[in-house]
Amino acid sequence: MTDPTWQKSTYSEEGSACVEIATTPTAIHIRDSKTPTGPCLTLQHPAWADFVSYAAMGQHGPE
Repeated sequence: MTDPTWQKSTYSEEGSACVEIATTPTAIHIRDSKTPTGPCLTLQHPAWADFVSYAAMGQHGPE
């Protein structure tokens, strides 16, 4: 992956550690902001959409 544009959530406080994502036409790349040169997790767009949907359910889980 060559120089992706990484983004933190707007809910993150300046300087705090959080998850960052970078999108490409084929995948979503996820990394820890504390270790930007460390490993990153890569998910295909359908898997990312499933994760976001599940996370949006909060503690309620699937009905």
